[in-house]
Amino acid sequence: MIFRRREKQWHLIAGLGNPGRAYRENRHNVGFMCIDRLSDEWALELSKSQSKALITTAQKEGRDIILAKPQTFMNNVGSSIASLSRFYKVDPFDLLVVYDDLDLPTGEIRMRPFGGAGGHRGMRSIIQKLGTSDFPRLRIGIGRPQGRMDPADYVLQDFDADEALLIDIALRRSQECILRFLTEGIDAAMTLCNTGPDQ
Repeated sequence: MIFRRREKQWHLIAGLGNPGRAYRENRHNVGFMCIDRLSDEWALELSKSQSKALITTAQKEGRDIILAKPQTFMNNVGSSIASLSRFYKVDPFDLLVVYDDLDLPTGEIRMRPFGGAGGHRGMRSIIQKLGTSDFPRLRIGIGRPQGRMDPADYVLQDFDADEALLIDIALRRSQECILRFLTEGIDAAMTLCNTGPDQ
């Protein structure tokens, strides 16, 4: 009898943002912030460049994971994530994309197993390049601008001091939700993620 070695089943956790120091603290970069928090918490370094992304690979809670920060600008991010998914043979249900959402109040988070782009250019690019919208996503609320400010300008501004406190809490909760996603799956992660921290 011939025993075949089981291929690794990779989980890809990708945060969305724009590359470059000027964008680092922007509202649009909250996905990058989440990946940075995870890499710090897990003592990992995103030092490898692959498929136009900074990545690291590791094992966490018995799962083989890839953390990724695509280095394309937002409207082309799909090419990077699709390339990584193909290379590591990531099933769409084992891909989790973390990104900012204008339609959620600042600091609120929501996880979903699938869905549309909701007007987010990065998500639109990913759906187009993957050829499916059936992959999990974690949305971190950044709220909408006051008055008549163009949302395109708003997302490229940094969080103010009050918002930064809410985002800090959201990022800590996001870490817990991602770990639950890896260890127990999407349903358990949604149960944790989609209720308030005090509920």
